[in-house]
Amino acid sequence: MYDFNYHKPGSVDDAIKALRKASDGKFVAGGMTMLPTMKHRLASPSDVIDLGGIKELLGITVKGDTITIGAMTTHAAVAASKDVQRLLPALAKLAGNIGDPAVRNRGTIGGSIANNDPAADYPAAVIALGATINTSKGEIDGDEFFTGMFETALAEDELIISVSFTKPKAAAYMKFENPASRYAIVGVFLAKTNDGVRIGITGATPCAHRGMRLEEALNKEFSTAAVDKVIMPVDKMNADIHASAEYRAHLVKVMTQRAVEACK
Repeated sequence: MYDFNYHKPGSVDDAIKALRKASDGKFVAGGMTMLPTMKHRLASPSDVIDLGGIKELLGITVKGDTITIGAMTTHAAVAASKDVQRLLPALAKLAGNIGDPAVRNRGTIGGSIANNDPAADYPAAVIALGATINTSKGEIDGDEFFTGMFETALAEDELIISVSFTKPKAAAYMKFENPASRYAIVGVFLAKTNDGVRIGITGATPCAHRGMRLEEALNKEFSTAAVDKVIMPVDKMNADIHASAEYRAHLVKVMTQRAVEACK
């Protein structure tokens, strides 16, 4: 790990000011990705801005059927929240199955979404639930937030403040996980909303995305048989030591079918 300047601001404004003053500054939330990357000398920021001291980024609030989760809220806190368990049990289950206890007690929802790892769990939920990403500059629709592998719609000096989710009629998240890391080889989040079925898929392709073909089929007939008829584009699937493109295409349909059954 190379030398760097460390900052621990007490407000969002101070964090952004520190970033703007740095020649190559980086925000750090839980540090689950940034710190190992720095340790292996794959990144060498001039300044590290620790968001851990900013109270306004913490907490979970409910207003009607909308639940808003602060960016620095840990996965463990999301999983344990009675409000999340009541309004969005599928999201609580998702958070409770991320990594291991160390990761769940340090990693944060904002950090995970901002990092946008291709195999992370939260992006599928953000997409399927049509979440709103509240930032230091405004709001970003969940459908427009994830733009590519490890890329998002955030500006360089833009910070996630919180994420707002609206309670669906029903929802389920099904994941075929890597047994060592518990990252999603394929993860499918299905939500039945007032506007119909929405599906977010992670792990299958270089960036989390909506499963439009599956949505179309399920909005016509909400059944596992309808999923069977969908042809998945294998050429767009990831292929690595964990699973071939063909296997991932198969898993997307299997995980969707399990989600359908869970939502009946």
